[in-house]
Amino acid sequence: MTQEAAQAGVQVAMNSSFWIATAIFVIAYVVIVSEMIHKTIVAIIGGSLMLVLKILAQHEAFHLEEFGIDWNVIFLLISMMIIINLMKPTGLFEYIAIKSAKWGRGDPFRIMAIFAVVTSLLSALLDNVTTVLLIAPVTLLIADALEVDPIPYLISCALASNIGGTATLIGDPPNIMIASKAQLNFMDFIKHLAPIVLVVMVFYLGAIKLLWGRKLRTKEELKKRVMGMNEREAIRDPLMLKKSLFVLSLVLIGFIFHGLLHLQPATVALFGAGLLLLLSGTQEPHHVFAEVEWPTIFFFIGLFIIVGGVVKVGLIKWMSVQVLDITKGNLFATSMVLMWFSAFASAIVDNIPYVATMNPLIIDMARQIWPHETGLQLLQHQDLMPLWWSLALGACLGGNGTAIGASANVIVVGMSEKAGNKISFARFMLYGMPIMIMTVAVSTVYIWVRYYLLG
Repeated sequence: MTQEAAQAGVQVAMNSSFWIATAIFVIAYVVIVSEMIHKTIVAIIGGSLMLVLKILAQHEAFHLEEFGIDWNVIFLLISMMIIINLMKPTGLFEYIAIKSAKWGRGDPFRIMAIFAVVTSLLSALLDNVTTVLLIAPVTLLIADALEVDPIPYLISCALASNIGGTATLIGDPPNIMIASKAQLNFMDFIKHLAPIVLVVMVFYLGAIKLLWGRKLRTKEELKKRVMGMNEREAIRDPLMLKKSLFVLSLVLIGFIFHGLLHLQPATVALFGAGLLLLLSGTQEPHHVFAEVEWPTIFFFIGLFIIVGGVVKVGLIKWMSVQVLDITKGNLFATSMVLMWFSAFASAIVDNIPYVATMNPLIIDMARQIWPHETGLQLLQHQDLMPLWWSLALGACLGGNGTAIGASANVIVVGMSEKAGNKISFARFMLYGMPIMIMTVAVSTVYIWVRYYLLG
């Protein structure tokens, strides 16, 4: 389909609703990036304005898949947060961190490399935000024991979490959102993204060796202090640990086979959360629910409504035509532009709102190229799939570019500052941006070779 045909088939009524919705959308993004007001407050105000000004009707926002809140994403996040909150007191994550430090024989760089691998693996199995919440405090503990600068460790932890989280459906919120919109399953992400994430991690370990390998030095007696730590003492509740690992295993198996079971990932996670609450013997679950990241959840809810509003008025449709105009309808060019634009956009704007915007754009673009296709035939069209993977790689890896590019980065910077080690925006970007460019370049080669050169 030519770009002229696509443009001819698109009629966007740029009326008052269009401009009001666009204004809400742009202002919300600007305020989120500026951090003048907390992003959750901005999302709720922006979403509620879409409803109050009747850009979206309430039933459209709450019940329609095309314009409304993606409840699969919401309940998947809530359920996984509940499971992790129940696992946290067992001491499992402290055990993993101390064991990792001992595997590194107290050598500062070896420990950093092992922590990076462990963090990326946990991020793939849990999610990157949860992983840094659990690993960062123990990273500070190990850095203190070695008497080395903890900032390289923390930045490395954040970057590794975003790389590892790229590999699976549940590893990074953008992947959850892409999976829900494109109706992709857990194994789709394993097959298409896990291979390149393994390659990217090899390049990443080489990069941090160049950045920090020679700078990280400590005394022999401090190495012995780390080697003397007893990881078994970190396990505070062995019985609950066994129950948690049992339920987590069931949930991961459910994710792998959810397509065959005809169950959404949110359903699998919700069942796991309920089962672990039951097995934990918790009589009053208030404290478990209190630790759920409710600001993050409501940020998503408000964001979905804002994006739903601009989808309804036609802004996304108009944007999709502009992308096709740039690439002349060439899907390879579109894929490349999408990946690199996503990477730099996600470095500037949190990758969650960015992907929430791009998902409907890709779907609308597909409708213009294949107007007679519907449902899964459209969403998972053979020629469209590289665009979904390009978006996932660009958005997830692009989040490493700056301190505000991904939620995991924001959390690590906040925890570091709270511990008395301020990470400036410039310092994070000094390390994060080159690594982001390198990893996206490697991913570009992968997309070209796998989907276009080899077909």
